[in-house]
Amino acid sequence: MYKLMLCLRYLRTRYIALASIISVTLGVATMVVVNSVMSGFSHEMHVRLHGILSDIVMESHSLDGFYQWQRHMDEVRQVAGDDIENMTVTVHVPAMLDIYHRNEWLPRQVTVIGIDDETYNNVSDFSKYLKHPSNRAQVNFNLKDGGYEGPEGSPLVEAGWAHRRSKIAYQKALEEEMNRFEILHQTGRMPGKSQSDPSQFAAMPSPLQDQSSEPIVPKFSDEPDAPPLPGPPPAELAERMAQNEPVAGGAAETDGDPFNQRHQFSQENTFDPMKHQSPGIILGMAVASIRQRNAEGEVKDYFLAVPGDDVRLTFPSAESPPQAVSETFTVVDFYESKMNEYDAGFAFVPLSRLQSLRYMTHPELGNAISTIQIRLKPGANLTEVTNRLRAAFPPQQFPFRIQSWKDMQGPLLAAVQMEKTILNILLFLIIGVAGFGILATFYMIVVEKTKDIGILKSLGASGGGIMSIFLGYGLSLGIVGSGVGCILGLLFVWNINHIAKLIEIITGREVFDPTIYYFQEIPTIIEPMAIVMVVTGAMLIAVLASVLPAIRAARLHPVEALRYE
Repeated sequence: MYKLMLCLRYLRTRYIALASIISVTLGVATMVVVNSVMSGFSHEMHVRLHGILSDIVMESHSLDGFYQWQRHMDEVRQVAGDDIENMTVTVHVPAMLDIYHRNEWLPRQVTVIGIDDETYNNVSDFSKYLKHPSNRAQVNFNLKDGGYEGPEGSPLVEAGWAHRRSKIAYQKALEEEMNRFEILHQTGRMPGKSQSDPSQFAAMPSPLQDQSSEPIVPKFSDEPDAPPLPGPPPAELAERMAQNEPVAGGAAETDGDPFNQRHQFSQENTFDPMKHQSPGIILGMAVASIRQRNAEGEVKDYFLAVPGDDVRLTFPSAESPPQAVSETFTVVDFYESKMNEYDAGFAFVPLSRLQSLRYMTHPELGNAISTIQIRLKPGANLTEVTNRLRAAFPPQQFPFRIQSWKDMQGPLLAAVQMEKTILNILLFLIIGVAGFGILATFYMIVVEKTKDIGILKSLGASGGGIMSIFLGYGLSLGIVGSGVGCILGLLFVWNINHIAKLIEIITGREVFDPTIYYFQEIPTIIEPMAIVMVVTGAMLIAVLASVLPAIRAARLHPVEALRYE
């Protein structure tokens, strides 16, 4: 009983130990905050990295892809059918995207992914990051009438068919006006204007008026340098002209449009940008926008293109040697995962369209694909299933390799984990320094209390009893310091966004710049096991720091302790 009483008395009256308690408190609080913030960042990164990738990816060795993928998918089901939830196929190809903005083409380097809009969302969280609500329910590449989610006042909100029609109408009006000025420049009169007002006519020289004094003498056909007389076309050209000759009395002839009759297309089937769209494309948010602050300091997105605009995509064909293929696509939605590597580098188009443009079709083998993406059932062992598939499909025999999403993002995930580990080690040194403070403090107490220790031993106290007093003192100091530090750390984590705003007000600078981190709030995750380990480690250090002073006090002889008293 006397041991507990002495521990509590030392803890209440020995203010020299307060410095050690504060050191332990600050160390524990800092570790709780850092672990929670790093866990929040790590979780957000895992979600975003995994959001666009399925659990397992079978990726082609070649950019041209591989055929007979249906047979490979059947074999995959035989190997790991019980653990597979869904599968889909995609085509990946590097490309150059050109955005027409402010009368110039802006190039962007992107990776084009051809996806099957019916099955791609079954293997990833792709649709969760799209801007239109209907696309989040079911992805498709049709342009919407509007309703894209965005900040108030953003052009993204009003994008869609209304934006496309208004832009096309403006371009048509601009072209007509430019044609009118071109005619005015060439003829000196504005088309459509009445000729009753001579003042509207510009003074243009007549082409029939010869300004030169030398008369023009026409050449005769029998002269050596005379131009050839018009004659019948060559036989081959005449035959092709006869094959393409329009039917007399047809609709095209009536309408005066020979191309309409030649291609046998009705007026409704011709492409009208006011009514029709090119093949749809979903762009990463940062591909077609620039995020920066305005003059008032607010973070805004400046869009180079919005849904309804046309962009041009150029990519290599699946030939040997590859040829450049260009096609116009209509932007139908944006993808924003908050991962700049994805948002600034990916564009999604219909799988069948990309296969057709890249000539990835074979009359006997069917279509080629680049990857087979597999989503596993909840609870399935990712590493075990991946290794099983690798054993069944060795890369030496098959035209693809097998990777899990963690393998594909391994360096980035390893870097985040290493940062978290190094921070924990460095911060734990704070508690280690506090442990040395406890050691020095306890040695001072042992020297100061030598007389009291001698009296206790002379009254019958054992060496173990004396030792347990100092060990209990160290344990109680560790409990108080780590307990207060844990509470302070949790309070800091729960109010970290308010504290960040307060720091921003005081310093005038943002703690986490949203143009870089894409976070509206600082993500935090409190892991109970990590907190238990931090608190337990702090108490263990406090106890270990008190061992040597306790041993010295236990070994004091009562006669030696009371000799000079």
